Amino acid sequence: MQKFYNNPHRVVEEMLQGYLKSHPDLISKTGHPRAFVLKNLDRKSGKVGVVSGGGTGHFPAFIGYLKPGYLDAAAIGNIFEAPPAEVFFEAFRQADCGAGVICIYGNYKLDNQCVKEAAKMAARENIRVELICANDDIATISENGDRTNSRGLAGEVLLFKIAGEAAARGKSLDEIAELCRRANRNMRSIGVALAACVIPEVGVPNFEVVDGTMEFGIGHHGDPGLFACKTRTANETADLVMDEILKTYDDSEKHEVIVLVSGMGATTSMELYILYNRIADILRGRGITCAGAFIGNFFTSLDMQGVSVTLMETDDELKGLVINME
Repeated sequence: MQKFYNNPHRVVEEMLQGYLKSHPDLISKTGHPRAFVLKNLDRKSGKVGVVSGGGTGHFPAFIGYLKPGYLDAAAIGNIFEAPPAEVFFEAFRQADCGAGVICIYGNYKLDNQCVKEAAKMAARENIRVELICANDDIATISENGDRTNSRGLAGEVLLFKIAGEAAARGKSLDEIAELCRRANRNMRSIGVALAACVIPEVGVPNFEVVDGTMEFGIGHHGDPGLFACKTRTANETADLVMDEILKTYDDSEKHEVIVLVSGMGATTSMELYILYNRIADILRGRGITCAGAFIGNFFTSLDMQGVSVTLMETDDELKGLVINME
């Protein structure tokens, strides 16, 4: 597959350079070449700092969410690799405006290790850090419903917006952490792939999807799915996805949700809206109110041809924080 690369071993550095050059008034470098901060962040403001980070390959996550109302600082790793602890620590330092820092990250082993070590480093500098571990991927939920080891998927983006907006409104660190944990508990996501992604340094797909089939329940790194099946139409795929997500919804209760339909890099907007067309009908048929729908490439996986669907049960407070998400 042909790509616009110079050196496949330098794609992260060259991408970051290009992004910085295209946003010179928005983003600043820091003391570490993989940590970045909002240029006009007022460190005397007394607001809570909002940080996230992870491996490259998920654009616009993570550097693309460095903007007002979202993230104040971001830690960037190699392709699908967690940033080291010192990168997260630098992001915490840069985001600290005197009221502590909230860090939102995906539930992956190395990310957990690096973030927790960075939080210890920050504590030694008297910077309080609250950690929010996104684990919305129900494909990895345990049989008893425990999501402790569930992966993070695109629902993480909703947490960026909730934390960023709440911080901008002057909420305390404890208040923002409670909002994010509530939202995280209320989220359910699942991913489907028609074709795998290609890691630049490797040059071949990082897992196999046989022609005429699709992989249901995949992760953002080409992690294995629940099962492979014959490729289905958009409506049939939406039915399969929603059946899995809505398993725990009680039709005797009233539900109001935010919907996020995110492409994984090589899926057209046309396809995403065709999928959402069916999702909206399913929600209406189940008597579930859609308080807001966001369709686009919010959290990708390089050039994977696929989609992830997230439902977050909402309330007036959460809805007010995410309803104007871009």
